[in-house]
Amino acid sequence: MEYGPELICFASREAMAARLADVIEARLALSLCEKRSLCEKEPHRNAGRALLAVSGGSTPAALYDALSRRPLDWPRIAAPLVDERWVPLGADGSNEDFVRATLAQGAAADAGVAEIVGLWSGAASPVDGATAADRRVAALGGPLDVVVLGMGTDGHTASWFPHADGLAAALSPQSAVVHVRARRSEVTGDRLDRLTMTLGYAASARFVCLLIAGEEKRAAFEAAREEGPVEAMPVRAILRARPDIWACWAP
Repeated sequence: MEYGPELICFASREAMAARLADVIEARLALSLCEKRSLCEKEPHRNAGRALLAVSGGSTPAALYDALSRRPLDWPRIAAPLVDERWVPLGADGSNEDFVRATLAQGAAADAGVAEIVGLWSGAASPVDGATAADRRVAALGGPLDVVVLGMGTDGHTASWFPHADGLAAALSPQSAVVHVRARRSEVTGDRLDRLTMTLGYAASARFVCLLIAGEEKRAAFEAAREEGPVEAMPVRAILRARPDIWACWAP
């Protein structure tokens, strides 16, 4: 038996990025319009911001580049990171560095992105860092308007790695951000400590998309749609929680 969505297939990564940029732009613009309208009806309310949760990895780079050029009301958009390696800004592997280099450019940079909400804080330990990041992300409110996810060939998404320490907490609705420690693999490399949004927080978003590229990841996605434990392929958690997810693939 298969679970979850069928893949939406594109001829190229550029075509996938352009189409998703169209959809995300419309979603964010609608959210901002709704919040502005609510503020006009209830002047005591804060107008609020649209929330775009973003992942690292090479696949979404073209999407962020395309999206950054769209004429959105960027000062009213906050972009929290979905997950992060336990490394500071400027270090190899920093997702925040990647997002700042790809999303905070073009029209987004000219207008001034409201806030890229990183998860690294320089806390004494990853556990302490997760507590600080949880407070910071939870303070944004919710639900998230858009979540952009990727997927590894091992079936992980966000930093929900197979059989990781802390995976159960990551798949729970109790917090916005938690610490996990992955088992070392070719996918994780040596950076095993991660901070990640939880399934409960990510799955509550208004729109969730999953970007996949290449035949190896397509095969992993099809395997994840089959019956099997979530712990073995944690991407199954979001596929089952959000059957309406836009699962997008390009060669």
